[in-house]
Amino acid sequence: MKHIIEGNLPSQAPLANSQVKSVTVDEDSAGQRLDNFLMRELKGVPKTHVYRIIRSGEVRVNKGRASADTRIAVGDVIRLPPVRTSERAEQKTAAMAEQVGRFVPAKDFPVLFEDDHFLAVDKPAGVAVHGGSGVSFGVIEQLRMARPKATFLELVHRLDRETSGILLVAKKRSALKNLQDQFRERETGKTYLALVAGQWPANKKVLDKSLQKYLLPDGERRVRVVAKDHPDAMPSLSLVKVHSVTPVARAAQTPQQKIYSLLEVTIKTGRTHQIRVHLASEGMGIVGDDKYGDFDLNKALARDDEAVALKRMFLHAWRFQCNHPATGERVVLQTGLPPELARFLLQAIPEEPGAAALVQG
Repeated sequence: MKHIIEGNLPSQAPLANSQVKSVTVDEDSAGQRLDNFLMRELKGVPKTHVYRIIRSGEVRVNKGRASADTRIAVGDVIRLPPVRTSERAEQKTAAMAEQVGRFVPAKDFPVLFEDDHFLAVDKPAGVAVHGGSGVSFGVIEQLRMARPKATFLELVHRLDRETSGILLVAKKRSALKNLQDQFRERETGKTYLALVAGQWPANKKVLDKSLQKYLLPDGERRVRVVAKDHPDAMPSLSLVKVHSVTPVARAAQTPQQKIYSLLEVTIKTGRTHQIRVHLASEGMGIVGDDKYGDFDLNKALARDDEAVALKRMFLHAWRFQCNHPATGERVVLQTGLPPELARFLLQAIPEEPGAAALVQG
């Protein structure tokens, strides 16, 4: 006699793609590596399995085998084989999404420009552009939470956490590639406002100094000026124009009444901490800079007394220019100083009409 024991039979893992499927690459996906494209197309499929079906030739690009690092183009036809995704993987993905949603607050930052291709936001100081290195989330994560229907949002470039001002976010992959190519080819215009203590020398208009990244004993990142023939030297170029200076007759010995120079700094290269290190190398670090500035002066300016306190670095991404990724037309963006910098500037350079215009602008 056969004894049949009834029980719950193991369920089959659901098919993420139950049959062979062909996908035609559109403009937004063009330029991606094949493996990255598949990760997005086959959500929930383990990364190891994605690489296995590429190596085995089950994935085809225009009917031919392709490697993981193949760059796909508009019109390419990609064959996707049947693949399975485990219930556990789906549950893990859902749990992770729920956890992210719980800890990343949705936030839409002030928008300076937006169309179907990209947007420019006015980033406040103290907010990282993305999560990582001890930061749970940044601008890009908050924007994605605030715009759940957006299918694509990616940073075009970065700003230091302590820097405020114009930040670009691509809404299409084609726009991301186009704008990043413009950055690489130096076709963009990026001008910052920086305040330094002292009279900036009139002859210091071009700072052509190579930079090197290094780590402090505690692992924190720093940058310094090195000789051009240094093996780790990164060519770096900043153009400096004096916008306004504290009148000499008004200058006194107190920190709030020193001579200050407001500088327009246009960077031709986008190195880490470039402006901060270039200005500090001339003995005039940015006011409020806690890495490369005058620490005693910063401490004095941050005190809460009768004068207007400055508790952040005076560096602001003020003006940006680029060619529109779709039309090619020149786009010029500008944003005025945030209130905390505007108040301090009017105290540091009160009689300069140009400074007042920046505050209002």
